[in-house]
Amino acid sequence: MAADLHCHTKISDGSVEADEILMLAAQSGIPVISVTDHDTFSGSAGAAVAGEKYGVGVIPGAEFSSVDPLTGRKAHILCYFCKEPRRLEGLCMRMKAERDRAAEMMMRKVTEIYPVSKEMILRRAKGSTTVYKQHIMHALMDAGDADEFYGTVYHRLFNPQDGLAYVPVHYPDVHEVTARIREADGIAVLAHPGEYDSYALLEQLAQDHEIDGVEVWHPKNREGDERSFSETARKYGLIMTGGTDFHGMYRKRGVPLGTCTTPDGQLKRLIELGARRAGLSPQWGKYLDVSL
Repeated sequence: MAADLHCHTKISDGSVEADEILMLAAQSGIPVISVTDHDTFSGSAGAAVAGEKYGVGVIPGAEFSSVDPLTGRKAHILCYFCKEPRRLEGLCMRMKAERDRAAEMMMRKVTEIYPVSKEMILRRAKGSTTVYKQHIMHALMDAGDADEFYGTVYHRLFNPQDGLAYVPVHYPDVHEVTARIREADGIAVLAHPGEYDSYALLEQLAQDHEIDGVEVWHPKNREGDERSFSETARKYGLIMTGGTDFHGMYRKRGVPLGTCTTPDGQLKRLIELGARRAGLSPQWGKYLDVSL
């Protein structure tokens, strides 16, 4: 069984609708996915309905943005099977307001450099909780001012060091995010630690029991990451997850759904923990060989 537990839809920074992701999963033989849009559970809720249509199990999820206070680097926390998502609404609203602030400034800067309008960018962001850099680049590509999402134009505009339109987004402390997820009876998993060089952070979060799992299988893993993350997971008894981090065409290279998946045994551990914390509907019993 293949379970892709890291997928983004148009509700955040993906290019594909939730029902299309479920259709892709069904046609690819992927029986379980999780929609984990940034700082919102909205995509997950919509995907559950489409999951019933296509016969694909949808684990409710979200991906929360944060920062490691010791290094200043980003850290993403996946949240699964949250019993009380309303307790995370404040965190979601804070992030939306912060992203909206940055997006407004970025759009203003970009429209001063290129002959695209704010309205053109907003059309590409229709359905999303806010405007992401991908939507700006989509508008520039449609206007003929760029020929790829992450090429020369992207770096000219959004390079953190000297990008002409770069505006930093201020993220909450990772420890606050893990604490809020725990208070909401969610399952916290550190996403793609290799992408943000979060090796020390993984050890700290695991040692302090701030997370329940780590994303071991991810397309951006470096050589040796899978082994390193697996060893840390076994050392601290963490659940090991895998996901494609699917964004459709909003990626540097094509990464089809199901490129990275979660093994059966680890999926079972995740569902078992979800059953203990959140109390799950009977549909998940078939993955545990028990009645829920």
